[in-house]
Amino acid sequence: MRAATNLRARLAGEAPAPELGDLILPRSVEPHRPIRDYALIGDCHGAALVARDGGIDWCCMGRFDADPLFTRLVDAGKGGYFELQPVARYAAHRRYRPRTNILETEFATEEGRVRLVDFMPVGRRAGRHDYLGLSAPGWIVRRVTGMAGRVRMRMQCRLAQGWSGQRSDAPGLYASVPFESDDGASTAEFAVGARESVLFILAPVIPTDRDPNLRAHEMERATQAFWEEWLDFSTYRGAYQKPLRRSALALKLMAYAPTGALVAAPTTSLPEEIGGGRNWDYRYCWLRDGAFTLYALAGLGFAAEAHAFVEFLRANRFEKQATRLMYGIRGETDLDERTVAGVEGYRGSRPVRVGNAAHAQQQHDMFGEVLDLALLYRGLGGGFGPEEEAGLKALADHAAQCWREPDNSIWEMRTEVRHFTYSKIMCWVALDRAIRLFGRRPAWQQARDEILQDVLTRGLDPSGDHLVQHYGAEGTDAALLIVPWTGFPVGRALLHRTVSAIIRELREGDYVRRYRGDDGLDGKEGCFLMCSFWLADALLYLDHPEQARSLFERLLARANDLGLFAEEIDPQSHAFLGNFPQAMVHLALVNSAMRLELYRRHGRKALEGSHADRARWHVSRSHRLGAWLARLHRRLLSSQGWLGSRSVLPLP
Repeated sequence: MRAATNLRARLAGEAPAPELGDLILPRSVEPHRPIRDYALIGDCHGAALVARDGGIDWCCMGRFDADPLFTRLVDAGKGGYFELQPVARYAAHRRYRPRTNILETEFATEEGRVRLVDFMPVGRRAGRHDYLGLSAPGWIVRRVTGMAGRVRMRMQCRLAQGWSGQRSDAPGLYASVPFESDDGASTAEFAVGARESVLFILAPVIPTDRDPNLRAHEMERATQAFWEEWLDFSTYRGAYQKPLRRSALALKLMAYAPTGALVAAPTTSLPEEIGGGRNWDYRYCWLRDGAFTLYALAGLGFAAEAHAFVEFLRANRFEKQATRLMYGIRGETDLDERTVAGVEGYRGSRPVRVGNAAHAQQQHDMFGEVLDLALLYRGLGGGFGPEEEAGLKALADHAAQCWREPDNSIWEMRTEVRHFTYSKIMCWVALDRAIRLFGRRPAWQQARDEILQDVLTRGLDPSGDHLVQHYGAEGTDAALLIVPWTGFPVGRALLHRTVSAIIRELREGDYVRRYRGDDGLDGKEGCFLMCSFWLADALLYLDHPEQARSLFERLLARANDLGLFAEEIDPQSHAFLGNFPQAMVHLALVNSAMRLELYRRHGRKALEGSHADRARWHVSRSHRLGAWLARLHRRLLSSQGWLGSRSVLPLP
């Protein structure tokens, strides 16, 4: 007990506490760390997850969807990992270095204290005056520095077997202490005293022309400057700067720099139910995230990233049937789903998947997402060429023709197709935005009016009280919480009754389930955190600002200790479920905070209409996309004394 209280005191800097709860259990006792225990590091090309105990259990280098180097996250028995931890029992406390994605973990033992710094180097290219075309050598840098006493440490590094065959691109390991390699694993034991440091670098090619320690220090300084300078472009000055900054930093980590594509998450197959089969690959870019992404990034002041994301979508064709639900991060369309043999899954949750079969589904809400994005983009100062305009018009024509057909819904259900109410509403959105973009056309106007009448006739429950998930259903759907933000003229009374029905049927405490009922899959799932933020938004729209703000703040408190969210949460234990971290949850958080600020400053009138209408309130004329790009260019070109070369990262 005395040892434990001393450990707590060292970590907290306060009087000894009476419990052992801070001690990290060894992997022999807890082979799978809770999803909540992970941190994300990355270089805007690839990413890694670092557990609280200092283990890197997941890593894809160079591309988010690359064959992973470390897979212990989903294969505790045989998966690769890169571990750095004290030999003696220890407690851990961690944080991101302020305004950066550099992770600092402090270990406290009876022998003393050490700090582990983890980052993937990233910076501006020499001669480039932006934060998009980045320099990223594909390194992982890990440095252990003594803070007090002399702490014995252990390093173990084992690369995963290739999921796509024999690995041919294995990186090299550099260490400033001797290590042994045997049977595919590298190990070392060493001691670190106060103010001493030990360095480890995992890199495609270990540098030999310069001192690796010096190079790592230079990369750390440049990486820190890069994140600090980039975050300075944020224009949000509301009440929630800390969580919004962390969300912005996480979203930047999940944006693939060469193309601007935003992945849904940097992981695959973290389960929606422990032991279940609802395990999906999220390392791709979903088209429907477009308007949410553009609105959030532009509203926060990151116009360059917003522009890059739209350019990725433009490069992958705003066309009708050729427009897909999701793309690979370089625009790939072959995302066929397969299972990985011989991988046990996170806590036995099988299968582990690569690819995503939903890419071939019919999801009619996508038409509205694309045209809503186009209207928002134009409202922020962007434009489209003749071919792109023709593609957008063709997409509206297609929506006008196919809205009567069933689809798989926003939730990518693997049942028979149905007439989902939200999909119909988003087809209405597609036609409404097309009319606003290109003028009235009889076919568009007629279809838009027919959809409205059809939804108000067939999209209601048998009593006519509220909107339901699909025609003929009795249950509702959390996707309908988005309806207030589409401008669909459903009427406030029906909206209020629909939100009330969702609360009755789908709310569990502060959380919201997507729906109830058969979706063609075995097992169950947790509550979707994105939907929980959507409920806060709906309450705000219905003029319940205090309820909305209170729920929003309680949801913020459910982030992990670093401010990150998974896709889902268990409503009883609050354990994270699903892929981690999840971009749409962080986008929902950002949008909720911006709407709360909009309501506080301008009242409910500022919430009406489309994303483009709200953007006029959020983003002043001087901050619109074109002006922001010009300002970015001027600011960086005149960077003497402001940026200089601090964030420039020369490639090795």
